[in-house]
Parts: sequence; C-alpha cells; structure tokens
Amino acid sequence: MEDRSSMGLNDDTYAAQHESGVAGGPDGPDSGLPTPTPGDGAAGGADGGALGGPAGGLGTPGGEPGSTSAPVPSGLPQGAFVAKTVIAVDGPAGSGKSSVSRAAARALGFGYQDTGAAYRALAWHALQQGVDLDDPAAVVASWDTFDYAIGTDPDDYFVRVGDTDVTEAIRTPEVTAAVAHIAKLPEVREKLVQLFRQVMRKADAQGIITEGRDITTVVAPDAEVRILLTADESVRMARRSAEVTTQSAAETSAALARRDAADAKVVDFMNAADGVTTLDSTDLDFDQTVQAVVDLARAATH
Repeated sequence: MEDRSSMGLNDDTYAAQHESGVAGGPDGPDSGLPTPTPGDGAAGGADGGALGGPAGGLGTPGGEPGSTSAPVPSGLPQGAFVAKTVIAVDGPAGSGKSSVSRAAARALGFGYQDTGAAYRALAWHALQQGVDLDDPAAVVASWDTFDYAIGTDPDDYFVRVGDTDVTEAIRTPEVTAAVAHIAKLPEVREKLVQLFRQVMRKADAQGIITEGRDITTVVAPDAEVRILLTADESVRMARRSAEVTTQSAAETSAALARRDAADAKVVDFMNAADGVTTLDSTDLDFDQTVQAVVDLARAATH
C-alpha cells in the first residue's frame, strides 16, 4: 500500500473551494476490454444497440444515460468497464471526496460520479413515497419506482428522480438521517453497484472519477487508479460543518459520526485495500489535494 501525504496549509475554507481545479489533463487509454458491437444483448438500447441488452433488473431497456433505465452491456465480466479510464475514490464523510473528485475530473477532462447521491436520492424517494424505513422489504420495493438520473459532466452536475430535480433536496438533514436505512441493505447495495457501473459505461468522457464508500473494492476493483482519501476526524468534522449551514457544528459533527458508524458496519472505508493509494489530506489544502489526485491519474495513464 502506497501512502501519499505531504505538509501544506490547513485551509479552513477547504470545503468552500469546491470550484477550484488544476488545468490540463492527459488522453486516457482504453481499459483493454473490447467494446460491445452493435446488436449485443437481447434487445437494442437507446443508443442504437452498441450498449443494448436487458437492463439487468434496473428498469426497461433504453432510457437516458446515467438513469436506472439505461441499458447494461452484455457479456462483460463483473466489474468491467468499456474503453474508459476509471479513477476510484473512497473515504469517510468530510474527507473532501466529492469536491476534490469533481475538481480533479474537471482538470483531467473526465466525467464525475458521486455515488452517495444515489443513496440519498433513493432515501428521498422512499420518504416521498411514505415508505417505512424500518421495513427492509418496503425499502427494496421502492426501487421499482425509482427513476434516477445524474449528470456526470463536472460543470453540469444534477440529480433527478423522475422529473424532479433533487440536487439540493437530497442534502437535507432529514434525508441524511434516512440514508443509513438504505445503505445497510445488501440487496439495495447490489442494485446500486450495478447502477454505478451503468453510469461509468455510459459517460461520454474518456474517463470518469467515481467516488463513494466502497468504490475501490466493490464497485470498481479493476480501476486504473484507486485512492483512499482521508483526513483526521477533527479536520473532517470542521470541513463538513463549513459545508452544512442548516445545522450547528455540534449537530453536523454528530451526524457525521453516526453516518460513519453506520456505514462502517457494512463496508471498510477507513483502511486501504491492497493496491489502493492512501491520500491523507489532513495537512493539505484543497488545491494541493486536487493536484495529488491529478498526479496519480496522470502517472497511471502515461
């Protein structure tokens, strides 16, 4: 396991600098996997067949890229991607995964996927449907009406459920509290893993940065670059408090601790697996952290 950390300014406005970036980026190579030919799969997709096939239990064939109704390529091994450079980023809450990954994607000319948004969107959907979150069967059943779409362009990010833009709504404390009920269910996690892989396959860019909790080990174990982005707990709590303006610092810290504790029962996001690079941003400011991710991506794709 490689460790990437260095001394730098501990910037109190780390989270607020989410629009920063580093110019330039490489042309990423193909993954080495064959691209499915037109007509692959049992049914044609919305893109004329190149990614045709059954939707794998995630909706009907066809549909908008990045949505639950997007087609899944046939004949691919578990965890495989098509002609994309994939950067997988894991880490605990408040580590800066989302803002850093989005800025690094912009710098590299890559797409960006926030997998936590799907968990939040499904939690929002369940709440809207009046689902009993303590009833696992009811939560799983809510998937059947979950029409999810996410923007993978780092400059055109959105999250939608059906016709409703929920980009801001999924960040409320109510939804945050509901996410643990969603994330602990293995059947839901399995469905979402397939959804995340769909989004990666369908993204238009030459590569994509996907960030979340178990991306380096479960969602994209064969990614060209796998990073565990972390920081000391006190630093993570301070950064998250700066992002959330609807709660006190104490409430935000308590919510972060509860979320980490709940997710830790399902997945290990604090320790890097073999082959995963640890990037400790405790003593790095935002731009330094983004640059470190960009450097790792360029080193792996040149």
